[in-house]
Amino acid sequence: MKTGFVNIFGRPNAGKSTLLNALMGEKLAIVSSKVQTTRHRIKAILTDKDYQVIISDTPGIIEPRYKLHEKMMMAVKGALEDADVALFIVDVNENWEECHTIFSALKLKVPSIVVINKIDRASQDKIKEAVAFFEKQPYCKSTLTISASSGINIKNFLRPILALLPEGEPYYSGDDISDLPTKFFVSELIREKIYELSQDEIPYHTAVLVREFKEKTTLIKIVADIIVHRETQKVILIGEGGSMIKKIGSAARKDIEAFLQQKVFLELFIKVKPKWRENDLQLKEYGY
Repeated sequence: MKTGFVNIFGRPNAGKSTLLNALMGEKLAIVSSKVQTTRHRIKAILTDKDYQVIISDTPGIIEPRYKLHEKMMMAVKGALEDADVALFIVDVNENWEECHTIFSALKLKVPSIVVINKIDRASQDKIKEAVAFFEKQPYCKSTLTISASSGINIKNFLRPILALLPEGEPYYSGDDISDLPTKFFVSELIREKIYELSQDEIPYHTAVLVREFKEKTTLIKIVADIIVHRETQKVILIGEGGSMIKKIGSAARKDIEAFLQQKVFLELFIKVKPKWRENDLQLKEYGY
Protein backbone atom coordinates (compact mmCIF):
# COMPACT_ATOMS: atom_id res chain seq x y z
CA MET A 1 0.00 0.00 0.00
CA LYS A 2 1.36 3.42 -0.95
CA THR A 3 1.34 5.73 2.05
CA GLY A 4 2.99 8.98 3.07
CA PHE A 5 2.84 12.71 3.67
CA VAL A 6 2.38 15.02 0.70
CA ASN A 7 2.83 18.61 1.80
CA ILE A 8 1.85 21.70 -0.21
CA PHE A 9 4.05 24.80 -0.09
CA GLY A 10 3.75 28.12 -1.85
CA ARG A 11 3.24 31.81 -1.59
CA PRO A 12 -0.07 33.27 -0.38
CA ASN A 13 -2.83 33.12 -3.01
CA ALA A 14 -1.12 30.44 -5.11
CA GLY A 15 -4.18 28.23 -4.58
CA LYS A 16 -3.02 25.75 -1.93
CA SER A 17 -6.36 25.55 -0.14
CA THR A 18 -8.35 25.28 -3.36
CA LEU A 19 -6.11 22.39 -4.46
CA LEU A 20 -6.57 20.56 -1.15
CA ASN A 21 -10.36 20.91 -1.37
CA ALA A 22 -10.39 19.76 -5.00
CA LEU A 23 -8.37 16.64 -4.18
CA MET A 24 -10.58 15.77 -1.21
CA GLY A 25 -13.89 16.61 -2.89
CA GLU A 26 -14.75 18.31 0.39
CA LYS A 27 -14.27 21.80 1.77
CA LEU A 28 -11.64 21.36 4.49
CA ALA A 29 -9.65 24.56 3.98
CA ILE A 30 -11.25 27.99 3.80
CA VAL A 31 -10.62 30.01 0.66
CA SER A 32 -10.37 33.78 0.21
CA SER A 33 -8.92 36.19 -2.32
CA LYS A 34 -7.19 37.92 0.61
CA VAL A 35 -3.67 36.77 1.48
CA GLN A 36 -2.76 34.92 4.69
CA THR A 37 -6.14 33.19 4.92
CA THR A 38 -4.57 29.86 5.97
CA ARG A 39 -3.12 30.09 9.48
CA HIS A 40 -2.87 26.42 10.49
CA ARG A 41 -1.50 23.28 8.98
CA ILE A 42 -4.50 21.28 7.81
CA LYS A 43 -3.95 17.57 7.28
CA ALA A 44 -6.42 15.85 4.97
CA ILE A 45 -6.50 12.03 4.91
CA LEU A 46 -7.20 10.54 1.49
CA THR A 47 -7.68 6.77 1.78
CA ASP A 48 -8.26 4.20 -0.96
CA LYS A 49 -7.75 0.43 -1.09
CA ASP A 50 -4.31 0.97 -2.68
CA TYR A 51 -3.08 4.07 -0.87
CA GLN A 52 -3.38 6.49 2.03
CA VAL A 53 -2.09 9.97 1.33
CA ILE A 54 -1.94 12.61 4.08
CA ILE A 55 -2.08 15.94 2.26
CA SER A 56 -1.10 19.07 4.18
CA ASP A 57 -2.14 22.60 3.36
CA THR A 58 0.25 24.98 5.09
CA PRO A 59 0.18 28.76 5.60
CA GLY A 60 1.68 30.76 2.75
CA ILE A 61 5.36 31.48 3.24
CA ILE A 62 5.80 35.01 4.62
CA GLU A 63 8.27 37.10 6.62
CA PRO A 64 6.90 37.05 10.21
CA ARG A 65 5.77 40.39 11.66
CA TYR A 66 3.90 39.14 14.74
CA LYS A 67 4.03 36.14 17.05
CA LEU A 68 0.97 34.89 15.17
CA HIS A 69 3.06 34.88 11.97
CA GLU A 70 5.84 33.04 13.81
CA LYS A 71 3.35 30.34 14.83
CA MET A 72 2.20 30.09 11.22
CA MET A 73 5.77 29.62 9.98
CA MET A 74 6.31 26.94 12.66
CA ALA A 75 3.47 25.02 10.98
CA VAL A 76 5.37 25.29 7.70
CA LYS A 77 8.55 24.05 9.42
CA GLY A 78 6.70 21.01 10.77
CA ALA A 79 5.47 20.20 7.27
CA LEU A 80 9.02 20.52 5.92
CA GLU A 81 10.28 17.95 8.40
CA ASP A 82 7.81 15.12 7.76
CA ALA A 83 7.22 15.43 4.00
CA ASP A 84 7.66 12.35 1.80
CA VAL A 85 6.80 14.38 -1.29
CA ALA A 86 6.63 18.17 -1.58
CA LEU A 87 4.27 20.02 -3.88
CA PHE A 88 5.51 23.52 -4.76
CA ILE A 89 2.42 25.33 -6.03
CA VAL A 90 2.74 28.37 -8.28
CA ASP A 91 0.18 30.72 -9.78
CA VAL A 92 1.17 30.66 -13.46
CA ASN A 93 0.83 34.46 -13.57
CA GLU A 94 2.98 35.28 -10.53
CA ASN A 95 6.70 36.05 -10.48
CA TRP A 96 8.46 32.73 -11.12
CA GLU A 97 11.89 33.99 -10.04
CA GLU A 98 10.52 34.98 -6.62
CA CYS A 99 8.88 31.55 -6.26
CA HIS A 100 12.12 29.88 -7.31
CA THR A 101 14.03 31.81 -4.62
CA ILE A 102 11.59 30.65 -1.93
CA PHE A 103 11.57 27.02 -3.09
CA SER A 104 15.36 26.90 -3.29
CA ALA A 105 15.65 28.29 0.25
CA LEU A 106 13.51 25.44 1.65
CA LYS A 107 16.32 22.98 0.78
CA LEU A 108 14.04 19.96 0.84
CA LYS A 109 15.71 16.58 0.38
CA VAL A 110 12.52 14.76 -0.68
CA PRO A 111 11.17 14.56 -4.24
CA SER A 112 9.46 17.81 -5.20
CA ILE A 113 6.84 18.40 -7.87
CA VAL A 114 6.09 21.92 -9.08
CA VAL A 115 2.35 22.40 -9.53
CA ILE A 116 1.57 25.22 -11.97
CA ASN A 117 -1.92 26.39 -11.06
CA LYS A 118 -4.57 28.63 -12.64
CA ILE A 119 -3.74 27.53 -16.20
CA ASP A 120 -7.27 28.54 -17.23
CA ARG A 121 -6.07 32.15 -16.84
CA ALA A 122 -3.00 31.96 -19.06
CA SER A 123 -2.09 31.30 -22.69
CA GLN A 124 -0.60 28.00 -23.81
CA ASP A 125 2.70 29.76 -24.56
CA LYS A 126 2.91 31.14 -21.01
CA ILE A 127 2.11 27.73 -19.51
CA LYS A 128 4.89 26.14 -21.60
CA GLU A 129 7.33 28.86 -20.49
CA ALA A 130 6.47 28.22 -16.84
CA VAL A 131 6.95 24.47 -17.26
CA ALA A 132 10.31 25.00 -18.98
CA PHE A 133 11.45 27.45 -16.27
CA PHE A 134 10.73 25.12 -13.35
CA GLU A 135 11.77 21.85 -14.99
CA LYS A 136 15.36 23.12 -15.24
CA GLN A 137 15.53 23.79 -11.48
CA PRO A 138 17.44 21.19 -9.39
CA TYR A 139 14.62 20.70 -6.83
CA CYS A 140 12.01 19.91 -9.50
CA LYS A 141 11.37 16.20 -10.08
CA SER A 142 8.52 16.96 -12.49
CA THR A 143 5.74 19.47 -13.14
CA LEU A 144 1.97 19.30 -13.11
CA THR A 145 -0.30 21.86 -14.75
CA ILE A 146 -3.76 22.34 -13.28
CA SER A 147 -6.61 24.67 -12.50
CA ALA A 148 -7.67 23.70 -8.99
CA SER A 149 -10.75 25.94 -9.05
CA SER A 150 -12.17 24.59 -12.32
CA GLY A 151 -10.91 21.01 -11.93
CA ILE A 152 -8.62 20.92 -14.98
CA ASN A 153 -6.22 17.92 -14.71
CA ILE A 154 -7.34 17.12 -11.13
CA LYS A 155 -8.63 13.63 -12.00
CA ASN A 156 -5.16 12.19 -12.70
CA PHE A 157 -3.31 14.48 -10.31
CA LEU A 158 -2.34 11.80 -7.77
CA ARG A 159 -0.79 9.34 -10.23
CA PRO A 160 2.75 10.82 -10.43
CA ILE A 161 2.67 11.57 -6.69
CA LEU A 162 1.80 7.99 -5.73
CA ALA A 163 4.74 6.77 -7.82
CA LEU A 164 7.06 8.66 -5.44
CA LEU A 165 5.52 7.46 -2.16
CA PRO A 166 6.92 4.51 -0.17
CA GLU A 167 5.06 1.29 0.58
CA GLY A 168 3.81 1.01 4.14
CA GLU A 169 0.98 0.60 6.60
CA PRO A 170 -1.68 3.33 6.82
CA TYR A 171 -1.12 6.02 9.46
CA TYR A 172 -4.84 6.41 10.19
CA SER A 173 -7.62 3.85 10.47
CA GLY A 174 -11.32 4.37 9.88
CA ASP A 175 -13.03 6.87 7.63
CA ASP A 176 -11.70 10.12 9.09
CA ILE A 177 -10.74 12.73 6.51
CA SER A 178 -8.69 14.88 8.91
CA ASP A 179 -6.97 14.64 12.28
CA LEU A 180 -8.41 18.00 13.36
CA PRO A 181 -11.54 18.30 15.56
CA THR A 182 -14.91 19.43 14.20
CA LYS A 183 -14.75 22.62 16.29
CA PHE A 184 -11.67 23.68 14.30
CA PHE A 185 -13.52 23.52 10.99
CA VAL A 186 -16.50 25.36 12.48
CA SER A 187 -14.26 28.22 13.64
CA GLU A 188 -12.60 28.35 10.23
CA LEU A 189 -15.93 28.61 8.41
CA ILE A 190 -16.86 31.56 10.62
CA ARG A 191 -13.49 33.17 9.98
CA GLU A 192 -13.94 32.70 6.23
CA LYS A 193 -17.12 34.80 6.33
CA ILE A 194 -15.25 37.59 8.11
CA TYR A 195 -12.73 37.54 5.25
CA GLU A 196 -15.53 37.62 2.68
CA LEU A 197 -17.72 40.31 4.24
CA SER A 198 -15.39 42.72 6.06
CA GLN A 199 -12.95 45.17 4.54
CA ASP A 200 -9.35 46.37 4.79
CA GLU A 201 -7.27 44.98 7.66
CA ILE A 202 -10.09 43.66 9.87
CA PRO A 203 -9.80 39.97 8.77
CA TYR A 204 -6.12 39.92 9.76
CA HIS A 205 -6.94 41.28 13.21
CA THR A 206 -9.56 38.64 14.03
CA ALA A 207 -9.57 35.15 15.49
CA VAL A 208 -12.49 32.82 16.24
CA LEU A 209 -12.91 30.71 19.37
CA VAL A 210 -15.72 28.14 19.58
CA ARG A 211 -16.80 28.18 23.23
CA GLU A 212 -19.76 25.82 23.04
CA PHE A 213 -20.61 22.90 20.76
CA LYS A 214 -23.63 20.97 22.02
CA GLU A 215 -25.44 18.30 20.03
CA LYS A 216 -29.13 18.45 20.86
CA THR A 217 -32.02 16.30 19.61
CA THR A 218 -32.90 18.39 16.57
CA LEU A 219 -29.86 20.63 16.10
CA ILE A 220 -26.34 21.55 17.17
CA LYS A 221 -25.92 24.65 19.32
CA ILE A 222 -22.69 26.55 18.65
CA VAL A 223 -21.49 29.61 20.56
CA ALA A 224 -18.37 31.35 19.26
CA ASP A 225 -16.36 34.47 20.04
CA ILE A 226 -14.91 36.66 17.31
CA ILE A 227 -11.75 38.21 18.74
CA VAL A 228 -10.58 41.66 17.64
CA HIS A 229 -7.93 43.91 19.12
CA ARG A 230 -9.63 47.33 18.88
CA GLU A 231 -12.99 48.67 19.98
CA THR A 232 -13.43 50.34 16.57
CA GLN A 233 -13.13 46.92 14.88
CA LYS A 234 -15.87 45.57 17.15
CA VAL A 235 -18.16 48.41 16.10
CA ILE A 236 -17.51 47.70 12.40
CA LEU A 237 -18.13 43.96 12.76
CA ILE A 238 -21.39 44.56 14.63
CA GLY A 239 -22.55 47.00 11.95
CA GLU A 240 -25.46 49.40 12.04
CA GLY A 241 -28.24 47.82 14.05
CA GLY A 242 -26.28 44.56 14.17
CA SER A 243 -26.44 44.20 10.37
CA MET A 244 -22.87 42.97 9.81
CA ILE A 245 -22.78 40.37 12.59
CA LYS A 246 -26.13 39.05 11.32
CA LYS A 247 -24.71 38.68 7.79
CA ILE A 248 -21.61 36.88 9.08
CA GLY A 249 -23.69 34.59 11.30
CA SER A 250 -26.24 33.74 8.60
CA ALA A 251 -23.61 32.97 5.95
CA ALA A 252 -21.47 30.94 8.38
CA ARG A 253 -24.47 28.96 9.65
CA LYS A 254 -25.36 27.84 6.11
CA ASP A 255 -21.84 26.57 5.45
CA ILE A 256 -21.58 24.91 8.87
CA GLU A 257 -24.89 23.11 8.30
CA ALA A 258 -23.64 21.89 4.92
CA PHE A 259 -20.39 20.69 6.53
CA LEU A 260 -22.05 18.96 9.51
CA GLN A 261 -25.12 17.79 7.55
CA GLN A 262 -27.28 18.94 10.45
CA LYS A 263 -29.35 21.92 11.56
CA VAL A 264 -27.34 24.50 13.51
CA PHE A 265 -28.15 27.28 15.95
CA LEU A 266 -25.20 29.71 15.84
CA GLU A 267 -24.62 32.52 18.33
CA LEU A 268 -21.73 34.94 17.81
CA PHE A 269 -20.14 37.40 20.24
CA ILE A 270 -17.40 39.94 19.55
CA LYS A 271 -14.71 40.45 22.18
CA VAL A 272 -11.86 42.96 22.26
CA LYS A 273 -8.46 41.51 23.23
CA PRO A 274 -5.76 44.15 22.61
CA LYS A 275 -2.61 42.85 20.90
CA TRP A 276 -3.79 39.23 20.93
CA ARG A 277 -1.51 38.47 17.97
CA GLU A 278 1.50 39.10 20.24
CA ASN A 279 0.21 37.28 23.36
CA ASP A 280 1.45 33.69 23.74
CA LEU A 281 -1.32 32.66 26.15
CA GLN A 282 -4.08 34.05 23.98
CA LEU A 283 -2.57 32.54 20.83
CA LYS A 284 -2.52 29.16 22.53
CA GLU A 285 -6.17 29.58 23.62
CA TYR A 286 -7.15 30.37 20.03
CA GLY A 287 -5.43 27.24 18.73
CA TYR A 288 -2.09 28.61 17.51
